[in-house]
Amino acid sequence: MEVPNWVMSLPAVNATLNGAATILLIVGYCLIRRGRREAHKRAMLSSFVVSIAFLACYLVYHYYLKKYTGDASQKFLGTGVWRPIYFTILISHVILAAVVPFLAMTTIYRAWKQQWQRHRRIARITFPIWVYVSITGVVIYFMVYHWPVT
Repeated sequence: MEVPNWVMSLPAVNATLNGAATILLIVGYCLIRRGRREAHKRAMLSSFVVSIAFLACYLVYHYYLKKYTGDASQKFLGTGVWRPIYFTILISHVILAAVVPFLAMTTIYRAWKQQWQRHRRIARITFPIWVYVSITGVVIYFMVYHWPVT
């Protein structure tokens, strides 16, 4: 059974959403450093919404890829030194991606409750991990779908 074009377009959508989340996170960081709390809040909540949209598209893609091909993932075809580099990035990405939703929700909750000291403390952990996961999501996309095979 042939995979529909809309399914095969989802990895590019996912990479775009990850890229947008990265930009929003960095903008949000810059805004809070300038004391612009409301703009920071909007940027960070937007990043969270974009990340939720990413997760939904990601799950839909892998579900339908499995449905149409019998395999839920696209293989990395790179060789040589690039294989261990790819898998190092992938493994760190997957492990950290599993904790980002919990960190992000905790960070948002503490801001919502105006627990500013506790919010800042967890945000110092959440921010770099979330940015890393968003950036490596884009890197993984390019390595899997656009990397030269030879």
